[in-house]
Amino acid sequence: MEGKGRPLTVHQLNELLLVCSLVLLVAVAAVRVSSRSGLPSLLIYLGIGIAIGQDGIGNVVFDNAELTQVIGYAALVVILAEGGLGTKWKEIKPALPAAIALSLVGVAISVGVTAAGAHYLVGLEWRQALLIGAVVSSTDAAAVFSVLRKVPLPSRVTGVLEAESGFNDAPVVILVVSFATVGPVDDWYVLIGKIALELAIGIAIGLTVGFVGAYGLRHVALPASGLYPIAVMAIAITAYAAGAMAHGSGFLAVYLAAMVLGNAKLPHWPATRGFADGLGWIAQIGMFVLLGLLVTPHELAGDFWPAVIIGLVLTMVARPLEVFVSLLPFRIPWQEQALMSWAGLRGAVPIILATIPMVTGIEGSDRVFNIVFVLVVVYTLVQGPTLPWLARKLELGATDEAADLGIESAPLEKLRGHLLSFAIPPASRMHGVEVGELRLPAGASVTLVVRDAKSFVPAPSTVLRRGDELLVVATDQVRDAAEARLRAVARGGKLAGWLGAGSNGA
Repeated sequence: MEGKGRPLTVHQLNELLLVCSLVLLVAVAAVRVSSRSGLPSLLIYLGIGIAIGQDGIGNVVFDNAELTQVIGYAALVVILAEGGLGTKWKEIKPALPAAIALSLVGVAISVGVTAAGAHYLVGLEWRQALLIGAVVSSTDAAAVFSVLRKVPLPSRVTGVLEAESGFNDAPVVILVVSFATVGPVDDWYVLIGKIALELAIGIAIGLTVGFVGAYGLRHVALPASGLYPIAVMAIAITAYAAGAMAHGSGFLAVYLAAMVLGNAKLPHWPATRGFADGLGWIAQIGMFVLLGLLVTPHELAGDFWPAVIIGLVLTMVARPLEVFVSLLPFRIPWQEQALMSWAGLRGAVPIILATIPMVTGIEGSDRVFNIVFVLVVVYTLVQGPTLPWLARKLELGATDEAADLGIESAPLEKLRGHLLSFAIPPASRMHGVEVGELRLPAGASVTLVVRDAKSFVPAPSTVLRRGDELLVVATDQVRDAAEARLRAVARGGKLAGWLGAGSNGA
């Protein structure tokens, strides 16, 4: 990039801030276009990067693959942390064995089948073929999280796909680094040993940091609510750094630590989720724009059809085969397997991993990067918008579950209590329920209702409505029970706990 090696002046800083803020505003506006058209937002961000690059209107020359890889890793850490914070343990728990099978057995099948297609159908030499097979075998957390949360699917399907995208980065990174190392490739049993050790270290560190961090945040009242989101993200990133420095899987560590924190019922949780969601968007935008800058569009034409052919092998052969073989022991219906096969979305992660051979100097690494870039763009353009349609055709897209409550908890340390505040969503079955029918545990009470911008103290006979904002005071001893009861009523109505909807909100 022009100006490399020179100190940044204040004038240049002003120009940089102006350009970055304008790019962010355009990217934010593009989310609206993406949500209406069904076009994955990552493609729009890549397009912005290409537009301001050397072949576009901006004419910015950028070819620093190493810097792109470093920034991409940092962005991926934030994205995995945000994804882990939003992952519900009750949904992912039954899906965990299937997700682990897809992340290990499935990755091995995908790498082998895709590499064979790249070698025999496209003519790539084996190291390049293995690199492409490994790079594209990782489903992308950002793409999966952003698409699946817009599509109402059975919790088992969503749990498997989200957990897989969080888990499979670790073994894939190890494979790509091994294949991209100049010299002979490690024997298969050495690779398996590396993967097992790094995963074990990542799991241990991620869970430890997550539980310790959650315990600390639940028992220490910080002086300002804005400190909680910062502390949560800092804890999650600590898990990544500690895992990576211990020669384990930092990506797995940050995802697990964030998942523990996300299910720990921490104070000021909606604010924390909003903060993490905003950081995740910034990470995605910055990462995709930078990747768009790195690519040279006029060099892609020669690798278009090889990318399409390899993508066909991956999408129509490798992915269905890995899903079928990995999920054989779990007796998952064929409709769900078909959807999981089509929902193996690729995004920025494969493109970032494709910069590793460029940094290590493997012969043909530029072509590997171009093929991966074209493959991701083409098949994301095809798979993302068609996923809701396929879910409906397979009769997996409908749901009539009531919306969950976003309950915010503020600790009252000196009073040994908590303030629980939330708004009743439009689809909540709490609509029409009287305050007395909430049947909150002794020690918890609805103290204030805000309706149509007016506040009042409710009576037991006050009927709750959609859009009402409630303030509930609960002692330390019954805080969890009160929150569980509120969630249960939101999902099951006033008879929750009597007619099959447990008081825990299940």
